[in-house]
Amino acid sequence: MEGDGDVELTLSPETLTEEDVCVIQDTWRPVYENRENAGVAVLIRFFGNFPSAKQYFSQFRDMQDPEEMRQSVQLKKHAVRVMTTLNSLVENLRDADKLNTVFSQMGKSHALRHKVDPVYFKILAGVILEVLVEAFPQCFSPASVQGAWSKLMGVLYWQMNKVYAEVGWEPIKNSAK
Repeated sequence: MEGDGDVELTLSPETLTEEDVCVIQDTWRPVYENRENAGVAVLIRFFGNFPSAKQYFSQFRDMQDPEEMRQSVQLKKHAVRVMTTLNSLVENLRDADKLNTVFSQMGKSHALRHKVDPVYFKILAGVILEVLVEAFPQCFSPASVQGAWSKLMGVLYWQMNKVYAEVGWEPIKNSAK
């Protein structure tokens, strides 16, 4: 699945309720305690199902074998970085200023420095939820939990698109895929 490079600005995502925030924060704790394993599982699934995403990662672009990815120091570092950023979001769900700072830094970095097509945030959000439901069934099985996390992933994708639009995102044409 490839993006067309357009920034997708839709109406605001569903708003997280106080109950959603509590559910997200409560279910996040066991995930963050296992952040490296959880993050590695997310990235392996992401790259396995969407190999075009590896184009943005020179250090593991050519890795095909999931076990090789699992052993990669660079992949582990990025996995922890993804989970740490997600932790910043989860911890600050009641602090709009901090959330906006996290979204702005992440969006600008991915748009301007790394030139990542914004569609990959939507894909990654779905993969994160999928992996968490499978890896932490005791926490993520109830539909209410999945609903709260789906709202959060919708907010994440919407915010990334907002930042991309603010910085004037222009997709790179004819990049090596």
